[in-house]
Amino acid sequence: MTKEEFAARLKHACACVQAAEDELTEIDSRFGDADHGLTMAKIAGAISAAVEQADGGIQAMLDDAATAVMSLNGGSAVPLWNSWLDGMQEAAPDGGEIDVAGIQAVFASALEELDDMSGAKVGDKTMMDAIIPASEAIAAYAGDDENGLFAAAAQAAAQGAEATRQFVSRFGRAKSYGTQTIGTPDAGAMSAAYFFQGLAQA
Repeated sequence: MTKEEFAARLKHACACVQAAEDELTEIDSRFGDADHGLTMAKIAGAISAAVEQADGGIQAMLDDAATAVMSLNGGSAVPLWNSWLDGMQEAAPDGGEIDVAGIQAVFASALEELDDMSGAKVGDKTMMDAIIPASEAIAAYAGDDENGLFAAAAQAAAQGAEATRQFVSRFGRAKSYGTQTIGTPDAGAMSAAYFFQGLAQA
């Protein structure tokens, strides 16, 4: 996969998140601050613009995206997404090509970095409910085609986000609502799932 192809996937991912802004806001309004849709639209816009303008190779592109997110004002999503993108760039190649093994290394590094900051696990009703299974699907992918890899990741992320409906929130403002949060998906998991949905679009 070339840098340009990776950039196109990232822009699709951002577009999917931006298209879901109203839905994410509505979900977050139930037990949160009702700002997740706006925050994620800002994050997606910053990533997309950085990717569009990036010079250099794949690592430079991902570093620019992480830096763009870090400069935003927003809720807890901003430092979490910055950490995730920063983890990506740490394992990314300097050049303009990346193979399946390289993609797997990028997302493994991203998960490690995000996990250090978040501390949330599957079942805690956070963005990690989508990102952990997606990352595991990427790590387990045995093919040599990035289309199959990202399709597997998108499916795992979507299933993980949907599963959050059954969970009790253990982080953030929603934590205080306890069992009332059962039946509502987590906004952070949903936005991450939309991101992976876009990554699966070549």
